[in-house]
Amino acid sequence: MEKAREWLDPLYDEQTRKEVSRLMEEDPVLLEDSFYRNLDFGTGGLRGIMGVGTNRMNKYTVGMVTQGLANYIKKTYPEPHKAAISYDCRNQSREFAEITARVLAANDFTVYLFDALRPTPELSFAVRKLECHMGVMITASHNPKEYNGYKVYGNDGAQVVPPDDELIIEQVRKVTSPAMVSFTGEGGKIISLGEAMDNAYLDSILSLVNLSPDTINKYTNMKMVYTPLHGAGVRIVPMALEKMGFTHVIRVPEQEVPDGNFPTVVSPNPEEPEALKMAINKAMETGAQLVMATDPDTDRIGIAVRNQGGDMELLNGNQTASLLTYYLLEKWKETNRLKGKEYIVKTIVTSDLLQVIADHYGVSCYNVLTGFKYIAEIIRKNEGEKIFICGGEESYGFNVGEFVRDKDAVVTCVLVAEVACWAAARGKTLHDLLKEMYVRFGFFKERMVSRTLKGKDGMEQIKAIMKSFRENPPEQLLGSPVVLMHDYKKSETVDLVSDLRYQITLPKSDVIQFICADNTVVTVRPSGTEPKIKYYYGVQTQLVSAAAFRETEVLLDKKLTDLHACFQN
Repeated sequence: MEKAREWLDPLYDEQTRKEVSRLMEEDPVLLEDSFYRNLDFGTGGLRGIMGVGTNRMNKYTVGMVTQGLANYIKKTYPEPHKAAISYDCRNQSREFAEITARVLAANDFTVYLFDALRPTPELSFAVRKLECHMGVMITASHNPKEYNGYKVYGNDGAQVVPPDDELIIEQVRKVTSPAMVSFTGEGGKIISLGEAMDNAYLDSILSLVNLSPDTINKYTNMKMVYTPLHGAGVRIVPMALEKMGFTHVIRVPEQEVPDGNFPTVVSPNPEEPEALKMAINKAMETGAQLVMATDPDTDRIGIAVRNQGGDMELLNGNQTASLLTYYLLEKWKETNRLKGKEYIVKTIVTSDLLQVIADHYGVSCYNVLTGFKYIAEIIRKNEGEKIFICGGEESYGFNVGEFVRDKDAVVTCVLVAEVACWAAARGKTLHDLLKEMYVRFGFFKERMVSRTLKGKDGMEQIKAIMKSFRENPPEQLLGSPVVLMHDYKKSETVDLVSDLRYQITLPKSDVIQFICADNTVVTVRPSGTEPKIKYYYGVQTQLVSAAAFRETEVLLDKKLTDLHACFQN
């Protein structure tokens, strides 16, 4: 209540004061949730529900965070200071981007602000291209429409990692009132970014294509459906595919309109089958072989491919990452580019199939914590010494090359189309290629299930669940003994057979992973961006032939279902 009363001060605008007064009189539960804490500026920035209050995304919380960020940059780097800012389709995204730009300009920054919504990966590209000290992307990625967010990027175009994240947080927490922020924009300058940056970004993407123009030209009439799900990919993805030469990129008109209310989907999340429903219907109507959908800020992609029965079949993030990695390493081998210094990166919750494929081609594979910023950190550490081919995570993020230091759905759309051409040139479909990969390297199948637990009570429940797993790990899962437990919060691996303990070299994180004797893997962790606890299940077996694909898949799916039942009980 003390915090809420502070927001009745004339320092806040009349609309804000009226809404706080209304909550005090009419909705004490919502008032508590809006003010019981400060919206946490975590290691990647802010993300929260839009509204009044210290625990909400609004112009005051955005302005205060920006001032703290400006203080960090001024303390860390010599003048002059530069920043790039972009935003997606969400409600208030443009407003928050302009506030961010004005606050930075008032701190004598030169600010490059995109003239309209653009993808997150293009913001990362612009930070590097313009040699900025930092970047900000206003987005809540795939969260529901009530949310918005504020992603912070360092001078390498990647989201910040330790120790910089903690140093930024320290400065942000020192800004305790909007009175400490100048919202005027006076002092620096704000420069508009537009078509020139788009073209530079697209040129870099097309330079990564592996197939010859002659091969692509044979399949430029291949029908593919693309939807931006009302988001920032609406212009740039079709432009990339058209520059590549494809002439039959089919749109979903209802989802072409940028709209933060996402009127045609329950959730703008390409992980959700429902989000691709309209695009799949369009593919069935038009005979398209491929469906691609990107999330609001265009850093993640969901795809569907036509299977042997003629239906469109969704691929999950692990399947897409594995398929693209298989293709890239095969092409690098074919063109004699594998010299022993190449590597890929995956996260600890991403399919171990990527490790198996990398081993086959003699390519190093790094395992990192969940979050593409850790993939980008490996790229930065290896820059100039080793060659990054690609990196992927199960949550539908993938990237190729070093131009962008975050997951990039634009380059991934181009790559998926490229792989479809390669498959067609071999008389195959993408679904055929998937089965070919499983026969060669083993059939790996994964599933992620999340449980939403909102509010203060939910946070306490999540903590209790994690505590219980640490203190009482399962002895067996579906008859297979649990032999290893990786506890990333304690930075140790416990051999449950011998009770030996080993140090984990990755940064500490609230993640527990169980490994069974039959290579079943279960990982449990709280979400870093939503009030959820997430369960990741992975199983594997041999696929004797492509003909046995469906039968084997049914068996693995049943095992995944049974695994989840174990953990819910």
